[in-house]
Amino acid sequence: MTRLALTLGLTLALCPGAAAQQGPRIAPVVVDLHLTFPKFPGDSVALADSRDIEPTDLPGLGRGLDAAVHVHLLKWRAVTFGVGGNVLIGRSTSTPPQAAAGQAPLGQAVTERYTSIAPQVSLNFGNGYGWSYLSGGIGRSTWSLVPEGATATAADEEKIKTINYGGGARWFKKKHVGFSFDVRFYAINPGTPIGTQTVGSPRTTLLVIGAGVSVK
Repeated sequence: MTRLALTLGLTLALCPGAAAQQGPRIAPVVVDLHLTFPKFPGDSVALADSRDIEPTDLPGLGRGLDAAVHVHLLKWRAVTFGVGGNVLIGRSTSTPPQAAAGQAPLGQAVTERYTSIAPQVSLNFGNGYGWSYLSGGIGRSTWSLVPEGATATAADEEKIKTINYGGGARWFKKKHVGFSFDVRFYAINPGTPIGTQTVGSPRTTLLVIGAGVSVK
């Protein structure tokens, strides 16, 4: 609830159309395309144990893309209700430090990938020139951590229940193309221990910040 309240306050404060309702109605359909920065855990012992790697090999902050479509169906007073969905793809790779000549390697390179697909519902505040929103949904995600030279395991392909929630804002200085940003949390359920692993990936809340273009 604290994260959600902070997101709401930020999006309402930064959106010029959220306080003044004059202007055209919010567009019936909007498509977002964002460059994202997923904040992958960089020191989680539980996550490293679930893949039999060292915590120092975890890649940490990554980059990715998020594509979303939203349909705004109904306006009631200051709120426009919408439905839609998004697809998020994130990736990060660790690079171990160079070992001195004759010494054992100081770690291994690991590639981390995260994919989430989910429907969403949204509450939108503002008008067609600019509006803020809160949105959330329940979907499935895959979380892969594969050392260099290794192959993905069943744990890397497991579809895990995930709740996403957050908010953002859109501004339209042109008729059909605008700028938008999004701050979102992905609450990922624990993974299932598979094969010889005694633990699965831990329950994790992943922060993803993105910005890009919106088309209406």
